Order: sequence, then C-alpha cells, then structure tokens
Amino acid sequence: MSRKARDPIVLPQGVEVSIQNDEISVKGPKGSLTQVLAKEVEIAVKGNEVFVTPAAHVVDRPGRIQGLYWALIANMVKGVHTGFEKRLEMIGVGFRAAVQGSLLDLSIGVSHPTKMPIPTGLEVSVEKNTLISIKGINKQLVGEFAACVRAKRPPEPYKGKGIRYENEYVRRKAGKAAKTGKK
Repeated sequence: MSRKARDPIVLPQGVEVSIQNDEISVKGPKGSLTQVLAKEVEIAVKGNEVFVTPAAHVVDRPGRIQGLYWALIANMVKGVHTGFEKRLEMIGVGFRAAVQGSLLDLSIGVSHPTKMPIPTGLEVSVEKNTLISIKGINKQLVGEFAACVRAKRPPEPYKGKGIRYENEYVRRKAGKAAKTGKK
C-alpha cells in the first residue's frame, strides 16, 4: 500500500476541488484540470483536505489504485497552484531553437528544419537560442512534450551532442583507441 496515500492532500490557498459523478475537478489561479475517477477509489473533500481511499468492494491490492489517484490529484493541485516546468538544453554546433506562433522550430543538424506543433495548454519559450523552457499546469502534458522534443535528437555518448534535460547526466564513452606500434 502506498504510504503517501494514507495522508490527506492539503489544498493551498485559492485551490478548489469539486467532485461530480465520476470526475474530479481542480480549479486554481493558473487554470483548471479534470480527471475521470475509477470505481475502485473513493474521494472525500473535508475542509482544505482531500482524502483518497479504496472503495469497499476492492479486495485485490487496494493500495495500488489508492496511490495512483493520490499522486494524480496531488499533481493536479500543484499544477493549478504553481505549475510545472521542464527545461531542455541543446548542445552542438549550429543547434538552435525558435518559437514561431504555435510551432517549435528546431535546427538540430539535419538537412531540413524540424517543426513541432506546441500542444494547447503549454507555454514554450526559448532563451539564448539553445535553452528551451516548457511550462504548463498538466504534468503529464509537460513531460510528454519535453520527451518528444528530446527524442528528436537525444544526446549521444561520444561527444554529448543533442538535446538533453537541464542538469541531465550523459554517460560518456571513450572513442576509438589509436593504433600503436610499427607497421
């Protein structure tokens, strides 16, 4: 059982949670998010706390679904209150990025420019041509788009060129050893 899910989720000032039918809705200063609830979990809002408990009919490892929905709701609360951000850095000669309307334009060492549509609900900005900042209230959407951008040119292990998360450690490999001795 998830030990974190035993604790209630404390709602910060300005965040409201409402439950209607099979949906939970979280509203805050940055926006609102909704999530469909499974029948295996029960949600209760008491004051400024949200309690997640497994339903009475769940007998097969109830902590799994309880921990999942506790984390989903906690991420929704954090997203509408403070938001999420992922930062990517581009390392390589001639690598640069630019935002053009609703497109992210990447120059990553290929013969054609790579253009990626920015999903609605995300704010993408480029600093210093090589630092991409992705912000939003939905943690899954922010992480998924950051992973898609990184997948266009993941860092290679020999020189470290590519797109990586900020402060990501890239394990480096040694190159070919030079031949020694006489011919």
